[in-house]
Amino acid sequence: MKRLLLLGGVTEALAIARTLGPQHIYSLAGVGRVPTDLNCQVRVGGYGGAEGLTQFIKDQGIELLLDATHPYAAQISQNAAIAARQSGIPCWALRRPAWQAQAGDDWREVSDWAELIEALKPFKRPLFTLGREPLQHLDEIPPEQFWTLRALEVYPGNERCEVIGARGPFFIEDERALFERRQIDVLISKNSGSSATEPKLEVARERGVPVLILKRPVLPGVEREFLTLEETLEALAAFSR
Repeated sequence: MKRLLLLGGVTEALAIARTLGPQHIYSLAGVGRVPTDLNCQVRVGGYGGAEGLTQFIKDQGIELLLDATHPYAAQISQNAAIAARQSGIPCWALRRPAWQAQAGDDWREVSDWAELIEALKPFKRPLFTLGREPLQHLDEIPPEQFWTLRALEVYPGNERCEVIGARGPFFIEDERALFERRQIDVLISKNSGSSATEPKLEVARERGVPVLILKRPVLPGVEREFLTLEETLEALAAFSR
């Protein structure tokens, strides 16, 4: 395979990285655990925007850029598309489909934090599954609400917020127990499309709990876009021939 720079962020990216040899680079932003059992090179940290990424691509002789970052990492995806164009190499992207509401779902899409907080006013026991962003707003929690936050790591909460550190995949029985124990009356989620975190939506559906869904950002166009791990691996194999 020609030299690949893989920008990670979703579960499928690690599966791709496990197929790569030592000439390739798996790039991580630094949030979460860094794998130590890969044959490819692992790079952790940012690049300094599109210009820095462009220079890295040229310095390392990268021939293909594969964006497998989180669907909400819009700035990184934008930088990747610009850097590939400036470097004269193709940019591909693995973009798994968004979840779709099913019968019995009560989904309410919100565009930003201000809209989310407004939509949250009627509720008392929300469960946030947005990552670390709500930690910036702990001092703004209304007295009638108690927040449960789930993130990759445990962080300090306060008297009206508890932070749970947990990593997927999550299982439906555990999610049922969490909703029951915390008496969750509203779920807040990004629409990541991940099967590893989908059980929370099933439990919300079972319990008639509304879901406030953060709208997906618009991502830049790329040369090739894939929806599944399997078609991505197939395309990479063909590219290396």
